[in-house]
Amino acid sequence: MNRLTIIGNLTNDPELRTTPSGDTVCSFGVAVNRRGRRDAQGNPQEQTDFFRVSAWRQQGENCAKYLSKGRKVAVVGPVTARAYQANDGTLRASMEINATDVEFLSSRNDELGGGYAAPAVPAPAAEPQAAGFTAVETDELPF
Repeated sequence: MNRLTIIGNLTNDPELRTTPSGDTVCSFGVAVNRRGRRDAQGNPQEQTDFFRVSAWRQQGENCAKYLSKGRKVAVVGPVTARAYQANDGTLRASMEINATDVEFLSSRNDELGGGYAAPAVPAPAAEPQAAGFTAVETDELPF
């Protein structure tokens, strides 16, 4: 089974194209941070892996419409590794994911790398005892 799940941030704005057969495809890059080896002081060193992602048809159109550089996404799909020779002559590898599922983890209204902020919930107006509950001091809780 070839199925990869990644969570990371877009490295560039999505690019939407149309194939000669009329299908739309959206391409973008995702950077995924991971902990690497420890340094001399024992601190983990963070490393970054880069993936190319292709999302097709309606999913690709949604990606192009709602995603932008820096936004956090979760991507699921089969991965393909490709080797290529860079302009400087070195041999490099590229990881490409054909997205079967893309979940937007930050909205367009969030700051870059933002998250979800729960809306404020008003406190209940009724006394706990009036609703059939007994008030408990938080110091009495075992956790």
